[in-house]
Amino acid sequence: MEKQAEKLVKLVKEKKKKSKCKVLSFVSGKGGVGKTTVSTSFAYILANVFNRKVLLLDCDIGLGNVHLLLGLDPSKNLRSVLKGSSLKNVTQTALNLDVVLGFSGIESVEELESYESANLLVQLDNVIEKYDFVILDNSAGLSRFTVNFSRAASETYIITTPEPTALTDAYAFIKSMYKLYDYQSFKVIINMVPSRKEGFETFERLNSSTMKFLGFKLKLAGILPISSRIRDALQQSKPLVHIYSSDPFSVELKKIVQLEVGEAIPEKDEGFIKRFFRLLKEGT
Repeated sequence: MEKQAEKLVKLVKEKKKKSKCKVLSFVSGKGGVGKTTVSTSFAYILANVFNRKVLLLDCDIGLGNVHLLLGLDPSKNLRSVLKGSSLKNVTQTALNLDVVLGFSGIESVEELESYESANLLVQLDNVIEKYDFVILDNSAGLSRFTVNFSRAASETYIITTPEPTALTDAYAFIKSMYKLYDYQSFKVIINMVPSRKEGFETFERLNSSTMKFLGFKLKLAGILPISSRIRDALQQSKPLVHIYSSDPFSVELKKIVQLEVGEAIPEKDEGFIKRFFRLLKEGT
């Protein structure tokens, strides 16, 4: 079964070379670093600021929670896809995004077998031409699911924070992917930083270790500040960038997405009244 997954990873990678679609994998060494918030917001910006066709896939097998950020029905999820159903049957739409949810809780040992992640790669291969971007929100840590999805992706975004354990686990993920598969297509986002200075220092620690022990440089995608509005957005089941587009977190993440897209952020003329009430709301 592992050989089957290996073949499918290669097939999907070959298909991507001929496709206009970019598949971006979002991972973290440990939980609690804001990976799902970042990946969901990233997908939202692609669809609503840059007008791209986007599929957000919650690949957190057993602990999926994208539905909490988008207010979607959690009963329609990946479990049926892993058993052979079609992605189309469980795809939902929210805020101009197509979304396939993960699920909470493992019901059987079979759900952890690699052939199921291989089936998901087949399903993804079948729909990839419909989209400009596919965003994979993976589970924290190392698993066969996360490894295979990241290897098949165009690039992998590592989400980490200045916390020492988060940084150590992020490096462990990078090291494992490099040692096992010679994978180096990483971009790093330092999240939840109190200052840009600390963000750059955090990245330098991670990059220095990677250069010293693995022999290659990491790419810094960007630095995201702590936002006091994250909890408020979660309570409203909406991405922070949707409710508070001028929040420093939203502004910095738009810059990261802009670099990925390779285009300037489009200017949008909201009109005086709409802009007035938006700024009034964001100021509360």
